[in-house]
Amino acid sequence: MATGEEKPVMVVGVDESEQSTYALEWTLDRFFAPYAPNFPFKLIIVHAKPNAVSAVGLAGPGTAEVVPYVDADLKHTAVKVIEKAKALCLSKSVHGAMIEVFEGDARNILCEVVDKHHASLLVVGSHGYGAIKRAVLGSVSDYCAHHAHCSVMIVKKPKIKV
Repeated sequence: MATGEEKPVMVVGVDESEQSTYALEWTLDRFFAPYAPNFPFKLIIVHAKPNAVSAVGLAGPGTAEVVPYVDADLKHTAVKVIEKAKALCLSKSVHGAMIEVFEGDARNILCEVVDKHHASLLVVGSHGYGAIKRAVLGSVSDYCAHHAHCSVMIVKKPKIKV
């Protein structure tokens, strides 16, 4: 790569799940750690913090009283997710990753970040939901695979066979 040339951007979506942590670690091990300190990509790690009102769900009596507590919990979770991502990067000697936190639906946020940074690749984990749960909750990886304006890599955590 010529000096001064912009590196392609890789966006990695993270949340509080172990699948997300696995996807970030898998990505760092394969695309960053072996190339330190001359990484082939600019790394952007993104966490989408759900909106407290949408997390509570249905509005009704008592909703207004609950929202501040839910919001505080979501903010606490976001801090833990970011700290875990930073620690994982540090443990792999991956320095200089940009970490961004946004409030909203992860599906839309990830696609918007891809567009904003003109990313070449989006990496997401797979929760491995069944068809019914995926239909009810919606699959972030499925949505991104169809709507992100870049290649999408879905990293699946191997199932442990007992």
